[in-house]
Amino acid sequence: MATAYIALGANLGDPVATVNAAFTALEALPQSALTARSALYRTAPVGIEDQPEFINAAARIETALAPEALLDALLAIEQDFGRIRALRNGPRTLDLDVLLYDDQVLDTPRLILPHPRLHLRAFVLYPLADIGPDLRIPGRGSLAAWLPAVANQGIVRL
Repeated sequence: MATAYIALGANLGDPVATVNAAFTALEALPQSALTARSALYRTAPVGIEDQPEFINAAARIETALAPEALLDALLAIEQDFGRIRALRNGPRTLDLDVLLYDDQVLDTPRLILPHPRLHLRAFVLYPLADIGPDLRIPGRGSLAAWLPAVANQGIVRL
């Protein structure tokens, strides 16, 4: 079994209910077990600023799914929640991203691990710190070392 960390985010409809329902969907992933979930965080949008605030969280799972099979399962959950990919960084019903998969470094046309921008975003680092305060990001060092760099980004723990 591998340990994977997943980012969850939503800003359309009822994003709190959506993220909580997404945790339930993660519990049902085949060959996997949800082992931790972060608090929920309210965050300002990045990129396209004229959209509702986001609710973000992180999950830790133990999984026998290979990285790209896990990605496929997450994309299927997004689709079940009505995700439409119209604009990069635009509003969404649900966004699920594989952030880390063990200590694996991977760069394929479909998946880059660790997630290439996870160390730059408060909406990823703070929820991750809830469930893995001692995490190390391959090629980047400790998660804790990156928290001060994103401390000025708008984020509120709910």
